[in-house]
Amino acid sequence: MTTGRLQGSVRVVGAGLIGTSIGLALTKLGVAVSLTDASPANVSLAVDYGAGVPAGEGDNPSLIVVCVPPDVTAVTVRRELENFPSAIVTDVASVKAPILDELAAAAADLTRYVGSHPMAGREKGGAASGRADIFVARPWVIATQPQASAEALQLVEQLALDLEAIPVRLSPLEHDRAVALVSHTPQLVSSLLAARLVGANGVELAGQGLRDTVRIAASDPKLWVQILGANAPEIVTVLKSLESDLGAVIEALEDLSKPGALATLDQTIVNGNRGVESLPGKHGSRISQYSSFVVMIGDQPGELARLFNEIGEVGINVEDLKLEHSPGAQIGLVELSVLPSVGDRLVSELTARGWRFA
Repeated sequence: MTTGRLQGSVRVVGAGLIGTSIGLALTKLGVAVSLTDASPANVSLAVDYGAGVPAGEGDNPSLIVVCVPPDVTAVTVRRELENFPSAIVTDVASVKAPILDELAAAAADLTRYVGSHPMAGREKGGAASGRADIFVARPWVIATQPQASAEALQLVEQLALDLEAIPVRLSPLEHDRAVALVSHTPQLVSSLLAARLVGANGVELAGQGLRDTVRIAASDPKLWVQILGANAPEIVTVLKSLESDLGAVIEALEDLSKPGALATLDQTIVNGNRGVESLPGKHGSRISQYSSFVVMIGDQPGELARLFNEIGEVGINVEDLKLEHSPGAQIGLVELSVLPSVGDRLVSELTARGWRFA
């Protein structure tokens, strides 16, 4: 008997980062998980980590989760629908409309198919990177389509809930347009900027701002070529708008004496401020609603743990945090975001305990 709400067993096709993470999380809930992958080594590694057991001939899953690259997702979903006629099938590919179109063209049974997409991941892939908590408090898109049965929608949504994600229902096209802006374009911008660093002088001066901006440039090129190709039209729309904005900034910088040049630069930064403020924080609140404080910590073992232990002792909840530690520096900077109502108390309590604020 499972401790989660999913009933029956779950078959995971693809034992990479997301597939292994799903297996780890469901197994932790007591759900029976079977794993299959084109690479037996991937399955063995995922099994060793505790993500499930190897798939067998007699398996009869109630839910199948396809976690394979986008270019083979549709054909894999179709095969699973045919091989397991009583199972509901979802996939976790980062594009949805092209996959649904391909399945419809192949006359697949769409009553038992619901595409989905957990908005979670890491820069490094593979079973070794899997984590049971990777989906916690992250959005999980349920790509609604008219032929899907109510049972299929409910089961896939229940999967997201059991893994402590936040289900968000969108049409496949709405999803693809959204991720073009919030995921796919950021990957390209990060990669383009990081590429400028190759052979460049002054890289040793890089601070946390650059490191934050290029963090996702370490992503898997083979996977991202497929993702970008599958959602190209929506990404192009975002990039053209970005191209227009970048052109205006370049024009302003080329002739700062031109009327309106400085206003263009100012408005660019202001618009960026507004964009950051629109990002959601915990519990649906906005990041701009928090008060932030920067604490200096010594570069020695246990200091970060001691800081958070003492924050816990005074009963203050940290809503968000950022950690900065430049190479060679003897201190780290921890930016703590808290509710405004407890900001003064945070400073007072930590100062009394000997902590220094930047």
